[in-house]
Amino acid sequence: MRHPLLDERAMINPPTKPCTAFEGHRLLLSGPLAEVALAVRRSAETKAAETILVFDDGTGRIVDLDLRGTDAEIVERLSRPAPTVVGRHRPRADAPSEAVPDEAEGPKGRGRPKLGVIAREVTLLPRQWDWLSAQPGGASATLRRLVDDARRTTNPRQQKRAAQETAYHFMQAIAGDLPGYEEATRALFADDRPVLEERIADWPKDVRAYVLRLAFGPADHANSN
Repeated sequence: MRHPLLDERAMINPPTKPCTAFEGHRLLLSGPLAEVALAVRRSAETKAAETILVFDDGTGRIVDLDLRGTDAEIVERLSRPAPTVVGRHRPRADAPSEAVPDEAEGPKGRGRPKLGVIAREVTLLPRQWDWLSAQPGGASATLRRLVDDARRTTNPRQQKRAAQETAYHFMQAIAGDLPGYEEATRALFADDRPVLEERIADWPKDVRAYVLRLAFGPADHANSN
């Protein structure tokens, strides 16, 4: 069940999301999604390009782009709000009202910055929605506070696992036919960096650099060529 107050405006693919484009096994561009999308479009128009894939730096997954129309139209599509999904949850008649606006829904004063709130479907039990609705600021503000608190207390093991998953998604999409792929994935999840570097030593340098960047952090991107 989705709470109606979670239907804030959301971007399908925020133009500022950090992404990286590969033309075959060659790095085309890393940067905000809008810039990467336009670079992909120009590359495809100016030459018989190899397959170009765009990856989300935060997840390692492929980003699907619609590159029809002008540059302005492409950027506008990336900024378009996601369609609102009507939720089925209805609070009890005696449930506390969320009359107090939270920081994303308050009155918009002159010069008020946009907070970039992103809507996602959240499924909870009715008693959990009742508890959220009774919290100061309402369900949306409470969920954001809970997420921020959880992020601050995330342990290193969880962070490491997330980085490994991100690198794996990229490797799976682009390096599945490269030599040593299976051994490289095992080394990745074993957190055995020396063996991973050995297994990918013969891979194209841009692919190798991006794998290490996703798995171990941006500092390694410059040192892996």
